[in-house]
Amino acid sequence: MANPNQLFLLADHIKLSLLERQRAQSLELTGDSNDGHISRSLEQFKDGLAALENELKRLEEAGDQDGALDISDALPGLKKQYGDLTSQFHGFSSPTTADTLTHANDPTLDQDFEHATQKPAASTSSLRPKSGRTVSKTVRFSDSTGAANTDVEAQLFGSRYRDNPDDGGGMGYSDEAGEMNNVQIHEYHRRILDQQDEQLDRLGASIARQRELSMQIGDELDDHVAMLDEVDVAVDRHQGRLDRAKRQVNRISRAAGESKQMIAIIALIIILVLLIAILK
Repeated sequence: MANPNQLFLLADHIKLSLLERQRAQSLELTGDSNDGHISRSLEQFKDGLAALENELKRLEEAGDQDGALDISDALPGLKKQYGDLTSQFHGFSSPTTADTLTHANDPTLDQDFEHATQKPAASTSSLRPKSGRTVSKTVRFSDSTGAANTDVEAQLFGSRYRDNPDDGGGMGYSDEAGEMNNVQIHEYHRRILDQQDEQLDRLGASIARQRELSMQIGDELDDHVAMLDEVDVAVDRHQGRLDRAKRQVNRISRAAGESKQMIAIIALIIILVLLIAILK
């Protein structure tokens, strides 16, 4: 997202989400249900700023002064809004960040900002529980349609997420959202995020199963290592026995050799005695 206009629209989207979270918190409702969505939008904003800076360097190197001037004019304001929105998201509010939060970049969203900044009316019912039931809050958009809103939707949400971008089968985001109003676009965008969360949950479960299988394989390998250690000990024990048997065989062999020498000496003595007796 290297277009300043797209980043300004994304900033407006984050502002509306933060304002809705503030309204939910002021009504003592659960306001953290959209925190994951806001966090992902801020990350997208940060990545867009980095891409915008890279685009600025590229244009300066290419000598496109007009394009570089447009980006350099918009970049400081975008960085300031990113810092203010990040501070608001983490609970560090100040007059400067509050002013950034309550002013839209796109005049067509002024009505939405006016509604989001209105203080909620005090509840007259004393039976409403303060906790226990989670109420889903969504960002309010104008129901009006037109060319301007269509451009806002296309620039803000871009193309639909696909695992395989080259797959041409099925309808794309522009085909499905072409006839939708702003509320339907927002719900459609939320449904896509929910589907991605579900896919991530399935991926997490698969990884958990792989981890369990890996642990079982590790336990099995430990058992085999223990068995190999036992075999190694047994081999060493039998090797000692073989060495002792070999030494015994060597002693017997040496003893047998000495006895043969003694028999030869005795035989030679007898022959010598016989020769002496004969020669006399």
